[in-house]
Amino acid sequence: METPKIFDSEYRFCEILWEHEPVSSSELVRLCSEQLEWKKSTTYTVIRRLSERGVLKSENAVVTSLISRQEAQTAQSAEIIEKTFSGSLPSFVAAFARKKSLSDKEIDELQQIIDNYKK
Repeated sequence: METPKIFDSEYRFCEILWEHEPVSSSELVRLCSEQLEWKKSTTYTVIRRLSERGVLKSENAVVTSLISRQEAQTAQSAEIIEKTFSGSLPSFVAAFARKKSLSDKEIDELQQIIDNYKK
């Protein structure tokens, strides 16, 4: 199953949800008001839209995610790589490394990921 698209403002909402879930919809309204400066109606609209797309569920006024943070990040990363780098992960990594110096720790982590995929 393909991970549903989560747009930027929805992603910020999901970060709040992932941090506090399961959470009551009224508590989400409060948190979104504080952190995103959203009105109550905006929060409920986002809950409804994400529920319709299968990103979250709201039952008995309790909201929980159906998509993990990692699943959302993976889908967004794949979309960026496909759209911007014609699906080439090496091109993406090269462009990223040209812009930001990688620490020895980051290089080791990337090498470990590569080594694990070779196995």
